[in-house]
Amino acid sequence: MTKSEFMDHVIAKNPNQPEFIQAVKEVVDSVWEVYEANPVFKAANIMERIIIPDRTIIFRVPWVNDAGEVVVNTGYRVEFNNAIGPFKGGLRFHPSVNLSILKFLGFEQIFKNALTTLPMGGAKGGADFEPKGKTDNEVMHFCQSFMSELFRHIGFRTDVPAGDIGVGGREIGYLYGQFKRLKNEYSGALTGKGVQWGGSLIRPEATGYGTVYMAEDMLSTRGESFEGKVVAVSGSGNVAQYAIQKVNEFGGRVVTISDSTGFVYDPDGISGEKWDYVMQLKNERRGRIKEYSKEFGCKHFEGKRPWNIPCDIALPCATQNEIDVDDAKTLIKNGCFLVSEGANMPSTPEAVDVFQEARILYAPGKAANAGGVTTSGLEMTQNYMGQSWDKVRVNEELRRIMTRIHEQCVEYGRIDDKYVDYVKGANIAGFMKVAKAMVDLGVV
Repeated sequence: MTKSEFMDHVIAKNPNQPEFIQAVKEVVDSVWEVYEANPVFKAANIMERIIIPDRTIIFRVPWVNDAGEVVVNTGYRVEFNNAIGPFKGGLRFHPSVNLSILKFLGFEQIFKNALTTLPMGGAKGGADFEPKGKTDNEVMHFCQSFMSELFRHIGFRTDVPAGDIGVGGREIGYLYGQFKRLKNEYSGALTGKGVQWGGSLIRPEATGYGTVYMAEDMLSTRGESFEGKVVAVSGSGNVAQYAIQKVNEFGGRVVTISDSTGFVYDPDGISGEKWDYVMQLKNERRGRIKEYSKEFGCKHFEGKRPWNIPCDIALPCATQNEIDVDDAKTLIKNGCFLVSEGANMPSTPEAVDVFQEARILYAPGKAANAGGVTTSGLEMTQNYMGQSWDKVRVNEELRRIMTRIHEQCVEYGRIDDKYVDYVKGANIAGFMKVAKAMVDLGVV
């Protein structure tokens, strides 16, 4: 079977799942030559097996809102691959959640988790539930109903979910409380827990920090640093917030931040009291980013994305496919020479082609945003050991692992003395680890 025939086969078996097909194509394009050159992988039919989840769980989530009305959502858990460790991946609560998106995210998670060097398989889950605008009581009732089904399928040696879009500390608390109640046990079956009850320090910061650490390692290959660089960031959740904090610490100047209403451009930089305001606005008041523009007298671009703003470095930290081909061309035209993805697959395939043709420093999400799952893995380690590490130790472990991820990307993605294809490097490195494990485990 040729690569083209294989992708036709994938499309036929997964109709109306464009996000998943996009993710599979990116990996297949990168690893096909390696797969073809390895008769052991072909004999074990690894490529066919790795694109099919071990299991997909879909369930009804009924709950009662504050008006006394019965509401029904759909819940999912896609347990994709556990060849190297327990299933591991976040839960996403958002109206856009569907099977295609969760399969795409779960498939990506396989390779991302493999890159961390920690023993974690790949999974993803969630529901088409919108926490925004709901009361704490409504969110609690939804989470309890969701966990009343999910608890049957997870456990600290089986499947360890975490947070994602729409699932923060509040939601993890309600989910874990119900899990503990139903299972009558206190175990590390979820990560992102509160530090008072088994969580790890710097977990909220980890994905944003990791995205910036990846960018720092990439800059070092050209003898550069963040000092004095202009940085465009999208999003305003945990990933964006802490990416901004770390960029500021490294001497860069972040000039944009966004949410679903649009983006704010602050040429003076989002730091100091301005960053403090963002943290209070988004985490305590759950307000909209346009309020920042009113508070500090800068411009809000309604319904727009920040990629037309001149910058040296772009950190997309919002959601999938937020940078299209025109955005990519505009970024390069305006001087951007590094993109480190804080979100999952925020650049369309056409945008990635533009970045690679221009030979800029470009790190895909499966490598650049692995800091979150890395720290989740470190939380699992602490739970196994019955320990709680301090911030310094967790951050040092995170920094070490992000550097190792960068090294793997360079090892497998080196094209010539001047250019590393980080997409190819990340995909091959992750694939090799998982494929070898699948061979060792037999046909299961």
